[in-house]
This record gives sequence, structure tokens and C-alpha cells, in this order.
Amino acid sequence: MGMSGRPCGKSQQHGKSSWTCVLAVVALLVAGSTGLAAQQDPGVRGGPPGAGTPLKGLSPGQLNMFNVGSTVFQENASVSGKISGTRIGLGPIFNAESCSSCHMQPSVGGSSPSVNPQIAAATDQGAVNTIPSFITPNGPTREARFIYQPDLVTPDGGVHDLFTITGRTDAGLCNIAQPDFATALAENNVIFRIPTPVFGTGLIEEIEDATIVANMQANLAQKQALGIGGTPNYTPNGGNIARFGWKAQNASMMFFSGEASNVELGITNEMLPVERNETVGCVFNGTPEDHINFAATKPGQAMSALTSIDMFLRFLDQPTPVPPTSSTINGQNQFNAIGCVLCHSTTLKTSGSSVPSMSNVQANLFSDLLLHHMGPGLADSIVQGNATGDEFRTAPLWGLGQRIFFLHDGRETDLLKVIQDHFSLGNGVYPNSEANQVVNNFNALSTQNQQDLLNFLRSL
Repeated sequence: MGMSGRPCGKSQQHGKSSWTCVLAVVALLVAGSTGLAAQQDPGVRGGPPGAGTPLKGLSPGQLNMFNVGSTVFQENASVSGKISGTRIGLGPIFNAESCSSCHMQPSVGGSSPSVNPQIAAATDQGAVNTIPSFITPNGPTREARFIYQPDLVTPDGGVHDLFTITGRTDAGLCNIAQPDFATALAENNVIFRIPTPVFGTGLIEEIEDATIVANMQANLAQKQALGIGGTPNYTPNGGNIARFGWKAQNASMMFFSGEASNVELGITNEMLPVERNETVGCVFNGTPEDHINFAATKPGQAMSALTSIDMFLRFLDQPTPVPPTSSTINGQNQFNAIGCVLCHSTTLKTSGSSVPSMSNVQANLFSDLLLHHMGPGLADSIVQGNATGDEFRTAPLWGLGQRIFFLHDGRETDLLKVIQDHFSLGNGVYPNSEANQVVNNFNALSTQNQQDLLNFLRSL
């Protein structure tokens, strides 16, 4: 039994009414009334993670750097670094206490875990933070961005950290107020982002710009017939294609990591050496807090935490899907036939790399690394580089089978709903979603073909 109509229900998007279609719910009701089994997301698959391991063929030195970086990635930070098992530099404002607290599902380097570590971080070491309403024990780890400044006219777009070090035993008399999230929510002036998995990021770095452009120019007639565009997010100075983050706003994982360390943990580093909050009495360390150890006497000890983390991410392998079945093989055929593959490109090949394990590798990321208009339904009204308020990088699908939360803000846990969320009609501010016709094609599939496609996604 296929799905053909698009019944509509009212929703809110930044204070404006819009009509979006809730086809999946109706399909479930119809299927139930006829006694037929409806298609459904099979859910987070069990078994080994199939991710979080180093690239095969690394040299002993490279593998050692991977292991050191993995340890730093998982290490909690404290204000002074004097609390056992922590490194220096947390705060004065922060969203998390370690990199892995946001990147842990299904293994280190992934996305939001099932139990949100931000709940514990809010009051760790005596901190007196109030947990915002959008942070829940079993919800995704999130950062918050304000769309506008308090005048609700001037664009903002920056991250407003959830927590402060106020009250912590290692924070002295520091006293900083948390942002007024309640008012921002009431004014529809806050949007959320969840962590992107960082598996295979070294391979993504090694994909040449020319490969991305050639893939963009392939199958143009088919893309145009479906209303699919796609543009790179070029860096403003060098003109290279940026490829990391929800809006492909970062050109390298080194910068992505340096920014995350500074913004999410509050740790200054040699890339971003200035504290984001300089309240008197709340800055305890010289900056940058994370830096080269010039006193090191042994090889490898001189590296900054940021460099160690970059080595871990650079050598982190791509996820391995589970062995195919007749259902998942058919599901991939349907994925290709209805047009999903035109944005979620199956594979892009790396160039000749100085690291043999990364040279001429088929990176099976299921992404074209381009920006696409997703319409008002998914728009977050945040501009980053060339990315407008409704444009997002095609999210890589590798490792999707064991992810819990989906879309840029973590609003969904059900892949069937995620697919329907890709449909959005223009509203005069933002255009139609480029995925509209592909969603219609999915809805026209038989229930079995839809189920096989969902099974295929959960096999990745």
C-alpha cells in the first residue's frame, strides 16, 4: 500500500504560521484500519558499532597519535585542570565538559548519546546552573543560537552557551548569569544544533574540490527535473570548499575542533586564544590555555591538546555498514531510483595523500558536501558563510544505523518522520525545499519498498 496524499496540520516556525504535511501519521492510521502492517523505522540497530576505530594501515607513530588524541578527546576539562583526571580551561561559559560527551553514540566520535551528559555537567563540582527546558535527560546534547539580538532586528546567529562556572569549587567567587533562554524561547528567537558525527573526517578532508565540483555537475538533467540544486560553501579568502559542520561552515577539522573547544568547552587555544567571556573574577588562567608544551623533553609531549585531537579525528576511519540483505539491497535500489542519491552521493574518492592509509580511498559518506535549500520547515534563519537561513550541507549518512537523534536540531528520532520533514513549501521568505519531489517519489513507493529503504538506511 503506497502513500499518495499530503494531509496538512498547523505548525509554528519562528513565530510564523505555516502548513506542513504529516503524511506518515495518516499512513499509519490507514494501514491500521486495513489490517496491513505499516512501514516503520526499525530503530537503532544493535551489534558492534562498526565505527570509532583507526584507519587500517597506519604506521606505529600514526596509531600512537590516534590513541593519544582519543584519550584527550574523552578527557573532562575543569577550570584549573587540578581536579583529578581533567585538563585545564573549562569555561567561564560552556556547553559540555569534554568532546566525547557530545560525540559518543555509538562510539567515540559519534553523535548524541542516549543519556544526555549536559544534565550532570550543569551542576558538576557545585555549579549552580539552571537546566534550560530544551535540555532533557534523554534528549540530544544541544547548543543554542539566538537568531536576533535583543532588539529582535539585528541578526545574531552566535552560540549562547548554556552554562557558567559560577558556584563550582574551582571557580572561586566567579558570578556570571546564564542567558535568558526563557525569553528567547517565548520570542521564538532561539534555534538549536546537535553534534555532527566526526567519523571519517580525515577522508573528507582529502577529497579534492575538483571531485566535489565534478560530482555537483553530474546528472544535471535529472537533478533539475527534480528541483535539486546545490552549491559549495566557499571560504571567503582562499576560495576552497568548506565541508564541516551543519552548514559546511568550516574548511578543516583543525579549525572545526579549535572552534568547538573554544565555544563548547570554553577552552582557549592557539587558534582562538581569547576567552568568550572575560568577566572580572572569572578568568583564572593565562591564555591560550591549550598550547604547545615548550618544556617537553620527550617526543609527542610537546603537542597541544588541539593538535592531539586533530590527529585522532584525522585518523578516525569511516563507519562500516552491516552485510547487505535482500531487503537492504532493494532499499538502496529504491534510494537511488527516487533521487535520494542525487544529494546523498554514495561515494567520493580521496586524492593522493601524504598518509598512505588515506590515499585514493572510496569515502562512502553518502553526501555531496554541498548546500541545499530545505525550505521554511527546516530553516533556522542562521547565515554562515554562503549558507543562507534555510541552506544546510547534505548530512553524511554513514553510521546512520546507530544514530539516535536526527536533523540539525535533534527534533526527530524516527527516520520516517525525517524523510517527511524534508518536504517544505516556500513561504515568500524561503523557497521550496529541494527535496520535495524526492519525498513525493518516496510516498509513491509501495509499503514494502518504503520499508526496504528504511532498512537500508539503518544498515549504514
